[in-house]
Amino acid sequence: MKAGKWENLLGLATRAGKVISGEELVVKAIQKNTAKLVLISEDASENTKKKVTDKCKFYQVEWQWIPDRITLGNAIGKEQRVVAAVSDQGFSRKLKELLDH
Repeated sequence: MKAGKWENLLGLATRAGKVISGEELVVKAIQKNTAKLVLISEDASENTKKKVTDKCKFYQVEWQWIPDRITLGNAIGKEQRVVAAVSDQGFSRKLKELLDH
């Protein structure tokens, strides 16, 4: 399966050091206000989804749903990831545009 535009952009952001992955690190980034956009896979556990979206709501950070953990993991060059955050405003704005279409 060919990677889509958002996956390529997320890969670029990762190589630029602007992506944080893993539930604990992402929650910390949300709290420190360094996360600009949070990506959550739809196959994450209900507990993880609630925890991350609640934090996003509280700290007013936008989030987007990603189809599954394998897609998200592949996009950032990891095995599987259920949650990732983009810490750069430019990357997060463009990612949001691509994911909204």
